[in-house]
Amino acid sequence: MTAVLRRLRSRRATPEAETEAAAATVLQLAVLLQAGVAPARAWEHLAGVGDSAAARVVTATAHDMPLPAAIAAVGSDAWREVAVAYQVASTVGAPLAACLRGLATALSDAQEAADDVRVALAEPAGTARLMGWLPLLAVALGAALGFDTFGTLFGSPLGIACLAAGGILIVVAQRWTARLVRSASDAAGVPGLEAELVAIALSGGVSIDRALAVVADAGALRTPGRQNAAPAPHDDVASVLSLSRSAGVPAVELLRACAAHARHRARVDGRLRAAKLSSRLLVPLGVCTLPAFLLLGVAPMLLGVMSTMSLSL
Repeated sequence: MTAVLRRLRSRRATPEAETEAAAATVLQLAVLLQAGVAPARAWEHLAGVGDSAAARVVTATAHDMPLPAAIAAVGSDAWREVAVAYQVASTVGAPLAACLRGLATALSDAQEAADDVRVALAEPAGTARLMGWLPLLAVALGAALGFDTFGTLFGSPLGIACLAAGGILIVVAQRWTARLVRSASDAAGVPGLEAELVAIALSGGVSIDRALAVVADAGALRTPGRQNAAPAPHDDVASVLSLSRSAGVPAVELLRACAAHARHRARVDGRLRAAKLSSRLLVPLGVCTLPAFLLLGVAPMLLGVMSTMSLSL
């Protein structure tokens, strides 16, 4: 069993795959809990059918680790968010099965939004990376046309200068492109998660102030060993809670609607970032890639022709 768990830990999964797997496991867990299975026993059932995350949780709890801490110890960001939600629901006595169903939906929606952004970014990012290596193709093309491109680049001071400048420009273009793609695809955490967590806390029947305090305390599972500041809800959450107080209506459904809107907004924002990326990638292409093409492809040809003409004279 220990050897199996070690092999499971050694496998590296992408963050997208981990989030998708976490959503599936949480949904299965919610179904088991709704059927009346005890939480500890539900984790054991999932581990028994080969769920690697559940196996880690069962192993950790067998060594007297609290269940929320064991969930957070699985390691990925998605599981740390699950641990926070589990801690909040357990603290206030909220219906755990319903809370986990809502969390599984939130994780699935966030993953779908990230997938949409990744698909939209694939074409412009791939094209930009391919164009970034175009200067090296120019070197081979010059040699294929009969020019002594390599001899010029490595055998003359001007050629060496062109080679150094072109190489630097290629590296800068690649890093610049990677940074633009990364900034367009970055999406921290699960959108609307704070609203979901406060809704979970309020569904246990506690006051708003108590719910915010419980959510803040449970947030330590995201960054173990770090003390949390006083509860300070996000502007959207604070606005919803203020509306609930002034209108005298329960805040749970308002908060869940706010969370759903946050996930929708994150999906739209991601698509807009992907659409803007195509035009932004033209900047490193014009500033770095094209000059590198001239330095590594055109300049050696001209230098070779000039050298041949000077020798003939």
